Amino acid sequence: MFCFYVCVSAQSREISASDDQISRDGVITGRLDAENPRDVYYVDGLRGEVIGFQVLRISGDLDPVLGVFDEAGQIALYQDDSAGGFDVNHDLTITKTGRYFVTVGRFGYDLGATAGEYELRMTRKGVLSERGSTLRYGDSVIGTISDANSEVYYTFQATQGDILNISMVRSSGTLDPVLQVVDGDRFEVARNDDRIDADTRNSGIDGLIINRSGTYIIIATRYGDSAGSFVLTIEETAESGAGSSRLAPLPIHYGDTLTSAIEHGQYERFYTFDADEGDLISIEMARVAGSDLDAFVILADSGFKALIEDDDSGGNQDSRIADFHIPADGRYHIIASRFEGRNGKTSGEYRLSLSILDDPSVALPSGVQSLNYGTSVNGKISADKESDLYAFYGRQGEVVTISMTRVDGNLDAYLQLLNSAQEVVTSNDDGGADQNALISNFAIPATGMYYIRARRFFGTDGNPDTAGAYVLVLAERHT
Repeated sequence: MFCFYVCVSAQSREISASDDQISRDGVITGRLDAENPRDVYYVDGLRGEVIGFQVLRISGDLDPVLGVFDEAGQIALYQDDSAGGFDVNHDLTITKTGRYFVTVGRFGYDLGATAGEYELRMTRKGVLSERGSTLRYGDSVIGTISDANSEVYYTFQATQGDILNISMVRSSGTLDPVLQVVDGDRFEVARNDDRIDADTRNSGIDGLIINRSGTYIIIATRYGDSAGSFVLTIEETAESGAGSSRLAPLPIHYGDTLTSAIEHGQYERFYTFDADEGDLISIEMARVAGSDLDAFVILADSGFKALIEDDDSGGNQDSRIADFHIPADGRYHIIASRFEGRNGKTSGEYRLSLSILDDPSVALPSGVQSLNYGTSVNGKISADKESDLYAFYGRQGEVVTISMTRVDGNLDAYLQLLNSAQEVVTSNDDGGADQNALISNFAIPATGMYYIRARRFFGTDGNPDTAGAYVLVLAERHT
């Protein structure tokens, strides 16, 4: 399918792509007369393509003429009448990739006398099998490999995230096909001799993921001295497109806001980013105006195992994962979807944002150790050091358990949990067995930095001078 564009028009008459003059089947209608003797459009053509042009008179006594010019102004096609009538019908083979300007005018242009309405149609009839032709997805071409012509090359334009299947099937002779794909810098990105798990010598490159937008070259050649004809086909897979599958997630970086859409045929989209242990990140997925999407977002690890997910924390059917601590260096994925996923009913455009927060641990007092959930530390209480102070970042609603267990000495462990102002919010003396301290299943009241003070019991009804080593464990409890 071709898109038509307006480039220049006499008397500054505008025709946009949404104009009523353009019907659904891609036909442009226009009128030429003394006030408007010509219209000019443009189309982007690829080398080797064969394009059929047709101009039909639909009213008046109009005698239409057709001209096609390249970007340098050189004429590629000029046609007045076809088959003795007033209509124009002619094919053009594109010899150089680029933009071509299509002029529809009346015979004589400003000096002409005819007037009336016309229809302009353009049809892509195919692509030549000649060496160097440019292919579009869905094209099939026939070629021949011989001693005099041992390889044939074709080019194609690809966009990052495209996923392609390319096949080279022998149609005659003894040909043992071999396929190679190289990028614009002539670096090989894929090669195949015989299809895997197939009882054939035909060649196929399946699931080729394009990592960088640009021009690529297919080299169709042979194994050994075999020869014969072949059919070469290039096609997009159903999962093609950056972000449309796990095979080709769309890169997103801290500070980015990307726009896309959830549709009934594409109910989830995939993104990827690299993060360092301890990064404090937030992800927001918000529907745009006019969308009925009920957003649902998932943060997953490098193997797409979900770490955390959210439905409506952003309000108004928007999703938000706030202040998440990255557990380890590596690659992570974001899956943007809708409530109930495949079985969901909503759809529409959304904006996805990824941000990193300033690490609050940077501003910690000197000597305070920062902890993550699931970590343990060793410490020691003595006459010279009555307590240790630790810090962690907690989000509202998280449920935490903190334990302080003696490992030697006569230590009577005591725990205090403090807020960002270092005010005590809860404490425990002997919640664990044998004079060990335990703060169990405590719900974080507000998002922010919290401190853990590990010390010895200091009351008046026991020994205030106990000492010894301990192990402290900070854990998040999932309900």
